[in-house]
Amino acid sequence: MIIDNNVVSYKKFIHDDAIKLNDSQEFIDFINAGHDFLIDNISKGRPIYGVTTGYGEAGQNYAAFEEAQELQYNLFSFHGCGVGDTLSAEVSRIMTTIRMISLSKGKSGISYDLLKRFELLLNNKIYPLIPSKGSVGASGDLTPLSYIAAAVAGEREVIYKGEERATADVYKELGIEPYVFKPKEALAIMNGTAAMSAIAIDAIEKFETILGTTESFVASIFELLLGDTTPLEPFVHESKPFDGQKTTAANILAKCSGSKLTHEAFGRYDQFHLEAEQNIQDRYSIRCAPQVLGVVHDNLAIAKKWIETEINGVNDNPLIDHIGKKIYTSGNFYGGYVCHAMDTMRICVGNVADLLDKEFGLLVDHKFNKGLGESLKLNKKSTHHGFKAMQITLSSLTADVIMNTVPASLHSRPTESFNQDKVSMGTTAALHFAKQLPDITNMLSIALMGMAQGVDLRGKDKCSKNLQNNYDTIRTEVDKLEFDRRMDIDIKKVYKMIEAGKFA
Repeated sequence: MIIDNNVVSYKKFIHDDAIKLNDSQEFIDFINAGHDFLIDNISKGRPIYGVTTGYGEAGQNYAAFEEAQELQYNLFSFHGCGVGDTLSAEVSRIMTTIRMISLSKGKSGISYDLLKRFELLLNNKIYPLIPSKGSVGASGDLTPLSYIAAAVAGEREVIYKGEERATADVYKELGIEPYVFKPKEALAIMNGTAAMSAIAIDAIEKFETILGTTESFVASIFELLLGDTTPLEPFVHESKPFDGQKTTAANILAKCSGSKLTHEAFGRYDQFHLEAEQNIQDRYSIRCAPQVLGVVHDNLAIAKKWIETEINGVNDNPLIDHIGKKIYTSGNFYGGYVCHAMDTMRICVGNVADLLDKEFGLLVDHKFNKGLGESLKLNKKSTHHGFKAMQITLSSLTADVIMNTVPASLHSRPTESFNQDKVSMGTTAALHFAKQLPDITNMLSIALMGMAQGVDLRGKDKCSKNLQNNYDTIRTEVDKLEFDRRMDIDIKKVYKMIEAGKFA
């Protein structure tokens, strides 16, 4: 993947770890011209924030040109106070790449040498070891990004060949000299939104698999509960043409294709010894599934668009316009778009969890599951309990997911002597979005196991080809539940199947 001042699709680089920096003389000159313009200004004694001044509230403290290098070193040094679990190597890779993309736009006043160091780190798969907590999302992700700056300078720790190692040791092993920052370069690395964006991108990739898996489960509910597929028909959704709603309905309807269980009017109920006077309409959690998940699809598309714009933006401060010969003090480091995207996605995950909880409740409850019996029991003895406890676990996870839906953007905390008096909290929002995903994946694991049990009760030959395939996938590793047994190990097995995208 070539990195220069052109737009990069995050969908491209998240799956492409081979980085090639544009090495044309034209691009090299373009980048260095911005740095030269900056150096010319500070050599003439012009005070420039973060280059010949302190940071934040200390911006009134001026430093001599000769102290500019020390100022850059101290900046990443005193921000080395991150806490919490460390980010994965993959998130660190994405984060480093994002910062390189932003700096490659030529508006940050950095040198081409710095971009080459980013290329060196990424292509040698040297990924900074980054604590997850310590950012309020403006002035950018200062503390998390200080760990990238430190790795560039040969300090702190990195992830290399799957191991956490001292950066200095890895540099020595590979014959790499520590990088010495030029004026503004450490600030340019740190004063951005790469941490929140990287966490968001990694989580969105996982959530897309979760959403596709959810649609597979919802389709199985239409079959196992002998649902009416009329609410999935194109006419319905062309009458209220939201893109996400149309997409969801089409996906679910396609998955139900060939089923002998679904009905169009309710005339098939007698086939399963059911009451003929049952309601001809399904409950809202079934009938309105396209409307529920459609909103999620559309919000996901918006979130991806905003984040792609963010990662291609220049979000450090000040901005250097060497063509127009002007230096701009600005606030592009404010991660509001990422924060609002993540806040919205967390609400979306909460709604998906609530839908799963409602549908699974119908599946296991003999009063509503149209003949599947009490707790999906294959063994009807009163001493056996089927999926009774599994529903309890699923419902408890629903609460955990929904508790993580409070908007982080409303929790802006003033800091740094009230200089940073309104901050985005974008990194917090992204972390909490990522935190929801294991819980909802466990919910889906339980739901899919219940789905397979429902197939055992209905008969595999009556199911759609899609449901038969999903059933076979589960039954390769998880046996049907005939007698009470522990289920946690089976949940973990299905969890891995979901992660691998086997139902999406």
